[in-house]
Amino acid sequence: MYKLIAIDLDGTLLTDELLITPRTIEAIQKAVELGTVVTIATGRMFPSAKLFAQQLGINVPVITYQGAIIKSIDDDEVMYERLIPPNMAQKLVEIARDKKIHLQVYQDDILYAASENDKIIEYSKKSKVPYKIEPDLGKLAKLGFTKALFIEEPAYLATLQDELRALFGGSAHIAKSLVNYLEVTHPEANKGSALLHLASNLGIDRTEIIAIGDNHNDIELIKTAGLGIAMGNGVQELKDLADYISLTNNEEGVLHAIEKFVLEPLGAMIE
Repeated sequence: MYKLIAIDLDGTLLTDELLITPRTIEAIQKAVELGTVVTIATGRMFPSAKLFAQQLGINVPVITYQGAIIKSIDDDEVMYERLIPPNMAQKLVEIARDKKIHLQVYQDDILYAASENDKIIEYSKKSKVPYKIEPDLGKLAKLGFTKALFIEEPAYLATLQDELRALFGGSAHIAKSLVNYLEVTHPEANKGSALLHLASNLGIDRTEIIAIGDNHNDIELIKTAGLGIAMGNGVQELKDLADYISLTNNEEGVLHAIEKFVLEPLGAMIE
């Protein structure tokens, strides 16, 4: 019996219209009623993830900022936190400034950008979170960042990713969450490490975990779980590592996975 399900948001739980289908919500609530812990594991900010958790009716700690923070829905208590240190945060600000590329940073659940542009406006609208403009991001860097996000064309980000990995090595976790999103976090701030921490606190073994994702930033997540599931729309690298490939996010792939691996087996046990 699986006791914990960790689900990514964008491209996984959410359709391309950024909605959770009613049947998926119903299946998740049914799994919770039967004793399974269901949580979110996302690169999104906590305030954004909290909105979806409330829509699902789950009241558990959620994994946010790519695993940099685990925070409770009910009282906002931080269970786990791994920040980008000040020296690295400052270097990221300098890189964005020198290359004249868009960087947005996260600190104390606030989204910041150095200037107002189409990228920050679109991101804010999509994520349903406000933002602040701080021309001198270096001032914020002194306290470290929860996460840093570059938004640029995919081909450019591929080159930038290689440069950042060469520069920081193992001292940073660098991964694409969408084709035009490159995210930088603390090396222990990945969804897999955060999932293990959460499971340990809940007294759940990794073999009792299902994880569902679609993109490169979900690799650690599904590798950590006892049953790692890639969405039908997922990137090939994730599919190659997955134990099972579900339907796409627009075909209710999460619903399919929960029915197949949780509700149907539990139903058979009850009968």
